[in-house]
Amino acid sequence: MCFFWWTWLIGFFGAVGLVAAASHWAREQVKRRQQDHLVILYCAQDQFFAESILAEFTLSTGIAVKPIFDSEAVKTVGLANRLLAERDHPVCDVFWGNEEFRTRQLAASGVFRETNGWAAFGQRSRRLVINTNRLALADYPHSLIELTNSHWQGRVALAFPLFGTTATHLLALRGRWGESNWLVWTRALAANRPFLEEGNSHVVQRVARGEALVGLTDSDDIESGRREGLPVVALAIGPELLLMPNTVALIRGGPHPAAAQKLFDFLQTPAVHERLVAAAALETETAATPTLQPDWTALLRDLDRATGQLGEVFRR
Repeated sequence: MCFFWWTWLIGFFGAVGLVAAASHWAREQVKRRQQDHLVILYCAQDQFFAESILAEFTLSTGIAVKPIFDSEAVKTVGLANRLLAERDHPVCDVFWGNEEFRTRQLAASGVFRETNGWAAFGQRSRRLVINTNRLALADYPHSLIELTNSHWQGRVALAFPLFGTTATHLLALRGRWGESNWLVWTRALAANRPFLEEGNSHVVQRVARGEALVGLTDSDDIESGRREGLPVVALAIGPELLLMPNTVALIRGGPHPAAAQKLFDFLQTPAVHERLVAAAALETETAATPTLQPDWTALLRDLDRATGQLGEVFRR
């Protein structure tokens, strides 16, 4: 009788163990399928441009994208700081950047996959924009240095220069001109009482209203204004102005690596590039004039010091 009970108990617990193992396997399979069909994206590209492209990716792959966008005022910088804070416990899978510097900063900080961790595609540019109803082309400024002249006092607009592409542009100018000359220029520009806007689109709107005659902004915001019928035009690019590619990167240790790889590859396809050009989010790559060529190593090395200097000059 005792032998019978031991045999029954062994069989019972063995069956329970098999059921538990099968249940655990089933849960793991569901979890794996969920992981293969979800990707979390931190996106600095404008939501208006990005959403239809992400919807197309989901339609073609069956992979849902959970995008996290940032405000225009702190775009890219805010997402970069979030990725740095999450570096040891990543939440994000893919980063879609709208300029190169913060991507290089994150790569240098070990946020991305070590091999083939990020790539650049397409381009837009930093430009001067003018109001065509208020300023004749013959009277426009021919260099950024001219913006410190008394003639332009209270007539210039730019986004607050501690964030986004404006910060990258001004930091790159520091490398071109040297620290002392750059400080003279930034202080003179601030003394000329420019409009400091929340973002680059606000710069275009300010110029379009005629409250500023010239603005320093991004090419896609100028083109969006033109498509809305605003009286604005971008001035020609030159050696003080900056080309800015979009970037896409894979987060090291991200929670959905297989799905992340598919989105990473998708965003680099010619079809996506063409759609962004058609939407004026990117430009056709035709700039023949020499442009600002940043020393990225020096920019990363001096980032804290240079950002501190900008904060002292452009106080809100």
